[in-house]
Amino acid sequence: MASSKRFINVRRPEVMAQVREDVQRYRSELVDRISEDGGVLELPGLHLRLASAFGFCDGVKRAIEIAYATCRMFPDRRIWLIGEIIHNPEVNARLDEMGLRHLPWRLDAPEYAELQPEDVVIMPAFGVTIPMRRLLDEKGVSLVDSTCGNVIKVWQRVKTYAAAGITSIIHGKARHEESLATASQSRGEEEKGNFLVVFDEADAELVADYIRGRGHKETFLEHFAGACSPGFDPDVHLRTIGIANQTTMLKSETAHIQEMLKAAVLERDGNDDRFHMFDTICGATQDRQNALFELLQEPLDLMLIIGGYNSSNTTHLAHIAARKVPTFFVKSADCLESLSCVRCFDLQQKKEVVQPLPEAVSDVAYTLRVGVTAGASCPANVIEDVICRLIELRNCLEL
Repeated sequence: MASSKRFINVRRPEVMAQVREDVQRYRSELVDRISEDGGVLELPGLHLRLASAFGFCDGVKRAIEIAYATCRMFPDRRIWLIGEIIHNPEVNARLDEMGLRHLPWRLDAPEYAELQPEDVVIMPAFGVTIPMRRLLDEKGVSLVDSTCGNVIKVWQRVKTYAAAGITSIIHGKARHEESLATASQSRGEEEKGNFLVVFDEADAELVADYIRGRGHKETFLEHFAGACSPGFDPDVHLRTIGIANQTTMLKSETAHIQEMLKAAVLERDGNDDRFHMFDTICGATQDRQNALFELLQEPLDLMLIIGGYNSSNTTHLAHIAARKVPTFFVKSADCLESLSCVRCFDLQQKKEVVQPLPEAVSDVAYTLRVGVTAGASCPANVIEDVICRLIELRNCLEL
């Protein structure tokens, strides 16, 4: 692979001073005020509680600033972004307005043939695959890297596994950009390492059963088609395994998957010498999940989870809340259509649907108890818009 001399540092003081003014659009004085008041907003007919940790994480802020800074530094050059900088529709729409072009997550896409040495390419917070990076180097483009530091820590772990001949078992979504990048890193530059992506505990149970000698190879490979390294042989590549994960997965599920696979190895071998693990859930994801668990201890009539529908960490927040209280996963304020219905993401159907709201929402004589949180890629101004829309619908006093 070519050297990284074409990497550009756009986080220069004179540029960042301008960028920080640009990204003020994503802030919210209302949300700040609610947080400073202990996360509670009391209005006639409405008792709103905001989670203690929510919204933009440091990695997301950094990625957005890098994208804005790149546009500031190169106004006369073509700037390409691989996929989306983060999974939030408002942020991505704004970057599109600034003229960013998009490169798909398919190397055979025609856009890659258009790349010229004078072009600038931003690598997203999720990172990129090794073949993608190799192609970009071959094209001679200038590179701007916004890969999250937590993602890089996972890469370091799976590279260690690969060097030691350990198969990486990645808890994640096989088609998610971060998992694709991590899987590629687990293969290594020479593409000799092996990986298997497990989505949930049901997938992990299939792996555990195979480790115990209870599975059928053809059935196993059919189930995990597209979620394992080329030439994957479970009889060989499940002998020694190491756990890693997409950093935005549900922490408790990752922990359970680890225990399931460790128990299987222990049963097969009589010891766990061939089992390796490392906690790679990012701190921001943990903080938001923990804050939601704490919020759900309060009496609530409903939860609003705010964020992009393709955001993994936000989806997991919705799963957590839905187990305890009526939950509505919305991407913006206009999803709150009326006091009777809402457009939201259905976790089972995996699409936006219109659902009825609890009757208490339309009873203006009742003090509605609402919990609110947002994923790590959701800006505060969107959270404010949702809160204000709820206040408008309930005819509460103006703020």
